[in-house]
Amino acid sequence: MIILNKISLKFGLWFLGAMLILEVCLFFFLHTSIVGSRIEEELNALQARGNSHRDVLEISYNEETLHHIAVMEANADTEVIITDLNQNIIISSSKLDNEEQRIISKKIKKVPRAGMILENRWKSEKYISTVTPFLINKNQQGYVYMFRSTDQIQSLISKLNGHFITGAIMILSLMIITILLLSKVLITPLIRMKQATEKLSRGDFSVNLPDMGNDELGELSCAIKTLGKELKHLKEERSEFLASISHELRTPLTYIKGYADVSRRKDLDQTEREQYLDIIYEESEKLSDMIKDLFDLAKLDRNTFVINFMKVELCSFLLSIYEKILPAFKEKGMDLKVYCHKNVHIMIDPMRFEQVLFNLLDNAIKYSEPHTKTCIFVRREKGKVLMEIKDEGDGIPEEDLPFIFERFYRIDKSRSRGTGGTGLGLSIVKELIEAHGGHIEVKSEPGKGTAFLITVEEMIE
Repeated sequence: MIILNKISLKFGLWFLGAMLILEVCLFFFLHTSIVGSRIEEELNALQARGNSHRDVLEISYNEETLHHIAVMEANADTEVIITDLNQNIIISSSKLDNEEQRIISKKIKKVPRAGMILENRWKSEKYISTVTPFLINKNQQGYVYMFRSTDQIQSLISKLNGHFITGAIMILSLMIITILLLSKVLITPLIRMKQATEKLSRGDFSVNLPDMGNDELGELSCAIKTLGKELKHLKEERSEFLASISHELRTPLTYIKGYADVSRRKDLDQTEREQYLDIIYEESEKLSDMIKDLFDLAKLDRNTFVINFMKVELCSFLLSIYEKILPAFKEKGMDLKVYCHKNVHIMIDPMRFEQVLFNLLDNAIKYSEPHTKTCIFVRREKGKVLMEIKDEGDGIPEEDLPFIFERFYRIDKSRSRGTGGTGLGLSIVKELIEAHGGHIEVKSEPGKGTAFLITVEEMIE
C-alpha cells in the first residue's frame, strides 16, 4: 500500500501539474478573449447609440429634440452630452463630474462620420466614452458625447470571473477524480508486476499475472510471465545439470580410485597391474575430455568463446576433414563419401567447424556397424548452404529426438563405459553452429540411420 501510495502520488502530481498548466493557459486565453470581446461590444454599442442620437438631431434639431434625448439617457445606463463645435455644452443628461469634464475638454481635430472612441481604459478610468459629429444643413454643428460608467463593466467582468472560478473548481475536481481512477487502472497492474518481479528475485517462479490486454502493459505482463517460466526451467535445468555432472564425474573417479587401490596390492602380478593401469589411464582421458567439454560450454554460455570467421571454400574444407578421419572409418570397416559441388563459399571458423564435423562423424563411427556407409551431402537452398551428415547406423528412437542436444543426455540410459562419450558433444555442436549464425536439426529412424542437417549462410561472390 505504501508503494502504491508513492507511485500514485508521483503519477498524480505529475499529471495534475501538467493538466493545471494546460488549464491555466486555456482559461487565460478564454478569459482574455471573452473580456476583450465584451468590452468591444460595449464600446460598439455606446458608439452606435451616439450615432442614433446624431441621426435624430440631424432630422430635427430643436430644443424639444435635445430635451428628449437628455431625458431618454437620464433613465438609461449611459450618459449623453451634446456640445457645439467649440465643445461648449448645449445639453447633458446629468450633471458632469470632473472626469467627464476632462474627457470633453480634449481637443478633437477630426472625427469621422461614424464616430470614434475617446476612452477605452475600463480598468483604470471611471468612464468609457465615444464621440460622434452631427451636421445641420450639411454643416457640422457639434458633437454627441456618450459615456458609460466602468463600474458596470467591472461588475460584469467580476461575474464572468466568478463563472470562470466556478468552472475551474469543477474541472479541478473532475481532474482529481480522473487521476484517482487512472491511478487505480494504470498503477495497480504495475504494482502487481513489481510484486511478481520481487517473487522472481527471491527464487519463487510461480508468477501468476492476469491478462492485461494487448497494450504495452499487457506485453510487459507477458514478458514477466515468460521470464518466470524460463527462470523456472533454468533452475530445473541447472539442478539436473549439477546432478549429471556429479554422476559423470563420480563414475570415472570411482573407477580410477578402485583400480588404483587394486594396483597397489603387492601380490598382484605385472600383467594384471598393467591392465588396471590401462583402465585408470582410459578413465583419466575420459575425465579430461569431459572437463574440457565443460570448459567449452562455460565459454559458450558466457559468450567468451572466440569465433574467428574467415572465408572458406566448403568442398576443399570437407575434403581435408575427409582425409583426416578416413583412417578411423577404415579401421572399423566403414566407408565415407563426400558429395559437394565446387565454388561453395561460407564464412566460418575452420577450427571450430572442424570440431563440429569431427564430433558428428565420430558419432557415426560409434553407432554404426561395419560395412555401412556415411555420406556428407552439400547443396544450396534459397541463398543458404545445407550440409547433411547421413549414416546407416542404429538410429535414434523417436522419443529421444527432442532431447539429444541437451547436456548429458544419452540414448544409452545405462551409461555404460563401452558406449557413448561425455553426453556433452552434441550440446557443444549445437552451440557452435548457432554461434556461426546457423541451425542444426536431426532426422532419424531406428535401424535405418541418422541424418544431421546443418544450415549456414552462403557467402555470395
